[in-house]
Amino acid sequence: MNILNISHLCKVYGEGANATHALNDVSLSIEAGEFVAIVGSSGSGKSTLLHLMGGVDRPTSGNVFLNGNDVYSRSDEQLAILRRREVGIVYQFYNLIPVLNVVENITLPVVLDGRPINQSRLKALIQTLSLMGREYHLPNQLSGGQQQRVAIGRALMNAPSLVLADEPTGNLDTQTSREIMSILRRSNKELGQTLVVITHDEDIALTADRIIAIEDGRVARDERIRS
Repeated sequence: MNILNISHLCKVYGEGANATHALNDVSLSIEAGEFVAIVGSSGSGKSTLLHLMGGVDRPTSGNVFLNGNDVYSRSDEQLAILRRREVGIVYQFYNLIPVLNVVENITLPVVLDGRPINQSRLKALIQTLSLMGREYHLPNQLSGGQQQRVAIGRALMNAPSLVLADEPTGNLDTQTSREIMSILRRSNKELGQTLVVITHDEDIALTADRIIAIEDGRVARDERIRS
């Protein structure tokens, strides 16, 4: 069963002679539980594609269906709810709130939703992410790898069906990168969450079930590595 169906997706920035076609008629589907790596050179459109998958930006034309529902038929407020409840997004630069501690950053989507915090899930995430003893540290008291773990915790706190990661290991050393990808892969395999990762790292891409290469805003290659 497909969790994502993308149809004739286009994204244009600017107008007239200054128009930049970040995405140009992209159509693809992603199955529930898949681990998909998106690769491509800088400026190819892969980050734009990821953001449109997750309801972060609106397309110029085309459709994105998540769990059978048209993502961009929603209001901006409804899109914000979608991002909190159904999609977990991990960015390269962490995007943590500097005045919030580890627990507060991880539970932020739940708090913004006005829902009670699942304390058992929070405890399990803290343990999985190896953040025990750092629950009340601020981001500037953490290493880069620890900050990325917090960002992953925030993305997973609401148990989303879709996890999107934009270069999640781009600022990390090799060992920490392996640890971060192990956490994401574990959420994919053990929890059945669909995982889409943008990466420049060929070794990471080759651990995916499928590789999609983006060039000049189009799908240049779509290759299944393993079933």
